[in-house]
Amino acid sequence: MNFSKYKKSIIACVLALGIGVGGGYYFFGNPVTHQTTVKEQTKQTKPITDTRNTYVVQAAKESGPAVVGITTQVFQKDIFNRTIYAGEGVGSGVLIDNDGHIVTNNHVVAGAKNGEVTVSLSNGSTVTGTVIGTDAQTDLAVVKIDPPKDIQPIKIGDSDSLQVGEPAIAIGNPLGLEFKGSVTSGVISALARTIDDQGQRFPLIQTDAAINPGNSGGALINADGELIGINSSKISKEGVEGMGFAIPINSAMTVVDSIIKNGKVVRPYIGVWVVDRQTAARNNVSYEGEGLLIVQLDANGPAAQAGLVEGDTIAQVDGKDISTLLELKEQIDAKSPGDTVLVSYTHNGKMKSTKLKLGQATSK
Repeated sequence: MNFSKYKKSIIACVLALGIGVGGGYYFFGNPVTHQTTVKEQTKQTKPITDTRNTYVVQAAKESGPAVVGITTQVFQKDIFNRTIYAGEGVGSGVLIDNDGHIVTNNHVVAGAKNGEVTVSLSNGSTVTGTVIGTDAQTDLAVVKIDPPKDIQPIKIGDSDSLQVGEPAIAIGNPLGLEFKGSVTSGVISALARTIDDQGQRFPLIQTDAAINPGNSGGALINADGELIGINSSKISKEGVEGMGFAIPINSAMTVVDSIIKNGKVVRPYIGVWVVDRQTAARNNVSYEGEGLLIVQLDANGPAAQAGLVEGDTIAQVDGKDISTLLELKEQIDAKSPGDTVLVSYTHNGKMKSTKLKLGQATSK
């Protein structure tokens, strides 16, 4: 294999592939002359019957107050490099504790001026929120508000216990705050979905509950009203319907806890840029050996210090076969900086093993 011949194109491909799980938020640019107004009808003329009081109704009542709207002022540079106001982006967020911490998507708060956003609570009031930390790799962020007296944080569920086919309910603000607190229901369509091999940090939950722009950062809950995921993206292609995705809450809370504690995410670091066989083939490169092809290394990183070089292929970590980048990330992310892992790799057609001490990387 003439690796050096194709190295630049492969690296460009790797670096060009982003997180890929952003679902967008609703953007308001220049003021418009007409705006849809939706009036909420809350008056109840008679007690709800047991037939109408479904699990969706009960779960929405339980968790709805914890779902908030997040408005971010968006600024851009003009042709003279001046900063100008471009409009507002509106997404969703979820109150997770009594201290006023809100989980949302990174892309919802990206570019917030002075790290401040406007948070619209379910009781109709608005407060100022401070972005205390973000993580672009997982598309997660945490906003902090002064907790109101009537704060009602959501109950955290267990995404590892989910079953395909069980009910799933999405709550958020599709198309902006005029539709705040919208509830859609469906089922868990699939678990451990991969939609971006290179940029995705962990497997996603797939649901057919409707998720639209503005829902990003909102809650995916189970029939008990427990938070099981953070809505993050929706496939929007002609002829494709009912495919929404959420970040599993068990994975998300690891990131969120680190942001709350450190203001950033601290994760283990191996110091390699790798591609799988399919990505390499798209760049007219083939390679021998099992696993992932190393296309670039941090010269001072753990892998390079352990003797791995460009053109080697990583086949196993701690005895577990590695065939996708997501599998490698999961194995490394399960460790802590400073831990030692056993890496099996192919070098010049021969299988070797070495121990390497994981470094530390932090989110910006």
